Amino acid sequence: MKRVYNFSAGPAVLPEPVLKKVQGELLNYQETGMSVMELSHRSAPFQNIIEEAQSLLRELLSIPDDYHVVFMQGGASLQFSMIPLNLLGSDQEADYVLTGSWSKKAVKEAEKVGNARTLLPHEKFEIPAYTPEDFSPQSSYVHITSNNTIEGTRYHKWPETGGIPLIADMSSHILSEKIDVSSFGMIYAGAQKNLGPSGVTVAIIHDSLVGQASNTCPTMLNYETYVKHDSLFNTPPTFSIYVLKLVLEWVKENGGVEGMQADNERKAGLLYNCIDQSSLFHNPVPEKNRSLMNIPFSTRDEELDARFLKEAKAEGFEFLKGHRSVGGMRASLYNAMPLEGVEALVGFMKKFESEQGGV
Repeated sequence: MKRVYNFSAGPAVLPEPVLKKVQGELLNYQETGMSVMELSHRSAPFQNIIEEAQSLLRELLSIPDDYHVVFMQGGASLQFSMIPLNLLGSDQEADYVLTGSWSKKAVKEAEKVGNARTLLPHEKFEIPAYTPEDFSPQSSYVHITSNNTIEGTRYHKWPETGGIPLIADMSSHILSEKIDVSSFGMIYAGAQKNLGPSGVTVAIIHDSLVGQASNTCPTMLNYETYVKHDSLFNTPPTFSIYVLKLVLEWVKENGGVEGMQADNERKAGLLYNCIDQSSLFHNPVPEKNRSLMNIPFSTRDEELDARFLKEAKAEGFEFLKGHRSVGGMRASLYNAMPLEGVEALVGFMKKFESEQGGV
């Protein structure tokens, strides 16, 4: 059966060469006589896998030496709890910028630990340029969701915090465009969008933010546990880390982050141009805040949206339905989405519009 074009927001499309390599090594990983899923996390073969994954991520993102790279479980959602448990005492405060559904979930967890001060843009799809005056001088950190999968927005300029550590949930756009890691105190990302399969979460943490948790913080929720034990305190998600390493190799072979960014700008440009030139389809996000990764659109007619989705699925375009809180459609164009997939979608959209009489 021919592979479909998978526009899911996550778990998302993986590079086909990676899937083929996994398939080829599944029963016998590098002449070990066993699957990578059967390898002990204490074995030399797996030690090589996790060390190579860390090294590749450092190389691709130019991560400075005073940052740690750790692999955890629980997705970004667990990080919503871990961050305040490590960095926010009951008598302290932190600033949370609410630009979408996921940042709202993050602040909800922080409020259980300490004082989470919220900053809310005036408009739904707005992401203002923040300056140090916007934040409390007493804040332990400033938290942002740098790309909003549901709303289809992203930051084009990082908040200026005046020295307060900036923490970013980059789950849906890490490795998709160049970033300066040194601008952040911490970056974290669930892997299931741009890094690999679900099951592993990556965190890039500055040394100054490690070792701040109180004695009451559970061992497995303390960043120091992962740093001290090189992410091997207990059994990590070994298979997910293995596939993540293969994805990082694929990124490197295809031009690194710069190559990914060029491809992503081209793919997103094709789809946005189609929507902007259409008299049927509509995208609600101002151009300056548009995401490269997640592009929502609709006909502004629920029955017509449903027809579009039904016909799109029949043509091999999967998971285009928008989030239930927004409706309409959403195309997620992660690194592994091939250009021809976007070209095919644009062709289908134009055909669908012409069949409606160019409404």
